[in-house]
Amino acid sequence: MSIRVDPATGLKLFDTRAAKASERIDGTGYAPVDNESLTTLPEPPAGAVFNAVEQAKYRDFKEARRGAADYIAMEGEFSKYLEDVYSDEPIPREALEDECQVLVVGAGVAALLLWHKLQGAGFEDVRFCEKGGDVGGTWYWNRYPGIACDVESYSYLPLLEEMEYVPSMKFASGFEIMEYCQRMAEKFGFYDHCLFHTTVETTDWDETTRKWTVTTNRGDSMRANFVVLANGILTTPQLAKIEGMDSFQGDAFHTSRWNYDIDLKGKKVGVIGTGATAVQVIPEIAKVVKELYVFQRTPSSIDVRDQRATTEHERRAWANEPGWAVARRARFAKISAGRTAMKANDDYLSGKVADFKERKQHARSLTAEELIEKQLNTNFRIMEQIRARVDAIVEDPKTASALKPYYPYGCKRPTFHDEYLPAFNQPHVTLVDTAPRGVSQIDKDGVVHDGKNYPLDVLIYATGFQWMATSTFNMIKGRDGETLRQKWESGGTKTFLGIHSHNFPNLFIVSGPQGGGGSFNFTNAIEEHGDYIVWMLQTMRERGATVVDIAQDYEDEYADHCRMADIVSQPLRNCISYYNGHGEAEPGSLAYYGGGQWKKYRREAQQTLAPYLFDDSASGVNQPSDRDKK
Repeated sequence: MSIRVDPATGLKLFDTRAAKASERIDGTGYAPVDNESLTTLPEPPAGAVFNAVEQAKYRDFKEARRGAADYIAMEGEFSKYLEDVYSDEPIPREALEDECQVLVVGAGVAALLLWHKLQGAGFEDVRFCEKGGDVGGTWYWNRYPGIACDVESYSYLPLLEEMEYVPSMKFASGFEIMEYCQRMAEKFGFYDHCLFHTTVETTDWDETTRKWTVTTNRGDSMRANFVVLANGILTTPQLAKIEGMDSFQGDAFHTSRWNYDIDLKGKKVGVIGTGATAVQVIPEIAKVVKELYVFQRTPSSIDVRDQRATTEHERRAWANEPGWAVARRARFAKISAGRTAMKANDDYLSGKVADFKERKQHARSLTAEELIEKQLNTNFRIMEQIRARVDAIVEDPKTASALKPYYPYGCKRPTFHDEYLPAFNQPHVTLVDTAPRGVSQIDKDGVVHDGKNYPLDVLIYATGFQWMATSTFNMIKGRDGETLRQKWESGGTKTFLGIHSHNFPNLFIVSGPQGGGGSFNFTNAIEEHGDYIVWMLQTMRERGATVVDIAQDYEDEYADHCRMADIVSQPLRNCISYYNGHGEAEPGSLAYYGGGQWKKYRREAQQTLAPYLFDDSASGVNQPSDRDKK
């Protein structure tokens, strides 16, 4: 039976996990590379400074691409690119018309970790809705050849000690991470609480019942005291809008729906896109295809990966070091420089040395502008090394020139690989430079660019995802009948801590817009947000409160802080990137750039409870914030 009742608790339990569609869905991630010339960056050129000439070069590079990012709605004939190719048909079940205490949207790493925390705090009446057929979130949907985590796995994977698990590689493959998520779900009883192949369609607040009504594509109409959005920040695939793309007669798919029924061996294959996904895909499929054409609008920064296997010494040491994984992740969270974090120095993370870098002493405290200038110069030197690496590895001068990125380090998502650049030295791999506007036409035979035809058997879209723009925001209606997206579009993105939004009571958002508390490791953020949500539920339980909202003035203040933090640090993101809405996002509307200030806002709120509007069931009245009392 897909739905049963637990006789001990009276709660409904589910068995809706779908079977894997094919055993062909398998692969590996980064392979260790022994060639030192491929795993070492060239030294930075002497006297490299981000001067006016270099700034102008960056500016021209950016402006040439402004407005080039144009994407289509994945509906109608393009909805096929969203189909779940990883699981068998959904498990049949009856539609649910009942209640639960907490309903969580998503079944990725954030949801798994939140379930573990909620269980520990005594919250059992928790239900999860997941559009996929199994757990994993981004690791469920992204199963392309070569997929791996860019954050070291010893810090990324949560609950390693509880799971008695040590990753096989420093940078684990996505397939290993997916299997780890499944192990977590089995160990902690997650599967009993999750409705798979269930897409939330509407989430409406009912002021009369003071509950959320959640409907799904399976005919469910469920009521929940609390709703948690834990469905990720890069969950909705996007397709570049290209003339004639519907006319292509070969096979085509998006990298997040990799079709393993299509054998690429001996085929002519095209990949559109050269972002983080393509950088991992291209070296792998280059090993089997007959011809590979890579269509690039903007090059990524290709840094050294230097992958390695976990050593036996590490396994023995960690087995005798209680708390090793939590301590390692805590050290990781202290790293303030993106590249330093991604390189993941083992001596620092293992505690052998006290700091991740040598600290410089200044005669006086530097201003914010001076700190930005200092960081821009540091980033420029790193980019000079990355560009020098291209020249050192890629043999064809024209190809090498096209592969060099000109923007601040970290403005676009940094990538790491030791086999990507060498792939372009292979005779059957061709870089097609489509800068600055991208591919403009596709016909029935393949891609047409600059008057030249590229006939293809298979066309792969590595065109990424919408950043912090999940469709869920358009399906949530708060107290006044306005959706969350409508609120943010009319008055600007406004939250408190990125977790609450005024007039959307009992709603919690994990790692959404303005959500701080993290580091360059996503797991830090979801741990912070999970701990906060559990704290709030415990606080409400203790005081008998049934509803919590956020005071408008506190939300306004926090949103303004997010805006100013974004503006101050904007020079570090002066390029066209999904991080800044392709150059069109309003300051403060997407990611959080306030650093440690988020924790300050959180601590003060938890200590005073001033920002919160509680409805205490004992009194039946809304308790105003401290500011409202003045």
